Amino acid sequence: MNKMSQRLRITLAVTAVLVLVIGAVLYKLADRYLIEHVEVVLPDDPAASDEGQSSISNAQFDDWHYSSDQSEIAIQKVQTGTGKDAITYFVADVKLKNGATLQSAFAKNQFGRNIIDKTSTIAAAHNAVLAINGDYYGFRSDGVIIRNGVLYRDEPARTGLALFQNGTMKSYDEQSISSSELLAQGVTNTFSFGPALLIDGQITSSFEHVEIDTNFGNRSIQNSNPRTGIGIIEPNHYVFVVVDGRANNYSRGMTLAEFADLFQQLGCTEAYNLDGGGSSTMYFMGRVVNNPQGRDRERGVSDIVYVGA
Repeated sequence: MNKMSQRLRITLAVTAVLVLVIGAVLYKLADRYLIEHVEVVLPDDPAASDEGQSSISNAQFDDWHYSSDQSEIAIQKVQTGTGKDAITYFVADVKLKNGATLQSAFAKNQFGRNIIDKTSTIAAAHNAVLAINGDYYGFRSDGVIIRNGVLYRDEPARTGLALFQNGTMKSYDEQSISSSELLAQGVTNTFSFGPALLIDGQITSSFEHVEIDTNFGNRSIQNSNPRTGIGIIEPNHYVFVVVDGRANNYSRGMTLAEFADLFQQLGCTEAYNLDGGGSSTMYFMGRVVNNPQGRDRERGVSDIVYVGA
């Protein structure tokens, strides 16, 4: 009887320890990847107002074009190949006028980790005419994050992208240029994902093996995948590209090499890869124009790049 009681106590003790260990691991994973960590709550966007809606109503637009005194946007859907080699992608040609700049917005108007919402929801909340998903900064805890002229995170880690007030953009080494230097140079937004695809009109590498993070579940991203990227042809003349993927007989996605080549063919001098895969989404005038995840199902993201009304 005593031996059985002792065995039972040992079994219960071991079970309790296992439960505690598993619970701690699960909580740690949830805390890292699921639980929202709000660091900054932003005020409501003043552009999301009747004035913004008035700007849209005074513009000329249809399902694929938009023109106002601030911007001209033309979107083209392109389909190439057939069967397993089919590729479908969307190119938004964006010309900004009269001092307009590209803007960014956070999910739920909050900065922090694991705060997400659909690209379309974030875009609608900011009266965006055109929007694409950003770098999903909230999935990681490093990188240099400047948005709309405000520094939110300063943990240099990789090759970033800088957008400038004068309508230009360039990739840069986060560990070589300080955030204060960037702000002094007139940087309005930075994105921390990559890799850089074009620099001075030239493809930057063969992209044989590229990893953005060392986070749990990270894998090399050079193979065919849905893609989101941004390029520039000349000051204030940008190109947004979203490539669909993971859908047989519709679109397999693009490799990084194919993606870089596309931006070069479009005449870009600089181009940068943003978060892709299930995040890749293009929003225009109240609707999602591409096919996210190959199932018309948006995935929550932490941020967007957009053109306002």
